Amino acid sequence: MAPVTQKFFIDGPAGKLETVLGEPQSIPKGIAVIAHPHPLHGGTMDNKVVHTLFTTLLELGFLTVKFNFRGVGQSEGRFDHGNGEIDDVLAVTQTIRDQFSHQVADMPLLLAGFSFGGAIQLHVAERLAPEFLILVAPSVVNLQAPPVPETTQCALIVQGDKDGIVLPEAVLTWAAPASQPIVFIPGAEHFFHGKLVILKQLIRNYFSHRM
Repeated sequence: MAPVTQKFFIDGPAGKLETVLGEPQSIPKGIAVIAHPHPLHGGTMDNKVVHTLFTTLLELGFLTVKFNFRGVGQSEGRFDHGNGEIDDVLAVTQTIRDQFSHQVADMPLLLAGFSFGGAIQLHVAERLAPEFLILVAPSVVNLQAPPVPETTQCALIVQGDKDGIVLPEAVLTWAAPASQPIVFIPGAEHFFHGKLVILKQLIRNYFSHRM
């Protein structure tokens, strides 16, 4: 039996949020919520890095959710410079938790995000204390991202060493105070052209023996 994927709308703080949910074939190991890149620079939930995160986490057994931030695609509202987008993630996460609370209680939470979405998830993590984080080229400078919460069990942060948008030096500077490990993919630029298979395998290897 293949995983089941469905599209629907969630009531967000600024209107309806266009959402895609994937349900694994077996009992879910957790809930994964993915945040996409910057809405004003073409970022959507159909971004190929977001798609890679979605399919990989679904294969790993997570109830996996991706959605369009307010003002993107069919989601209502307008861009809110990060503040409202944090609220969007909170609304989506709570809705999915409520929807599946009867099926599996107290499922671990995994927050994942790419670029702008990665920095948003760090702000969300301050409030939700997720067990797991996956951040791909998080734009930690532009959104003044906080550190990974001490309560997070596993945080995988992936960066391309040829990234000209989220500079590797900036991510290292952010990571230094807490000695947060960063995994660099040699030759990868911001959108990981030609490196998505490596990204997928990295995530699978990292989480397959931690679940």
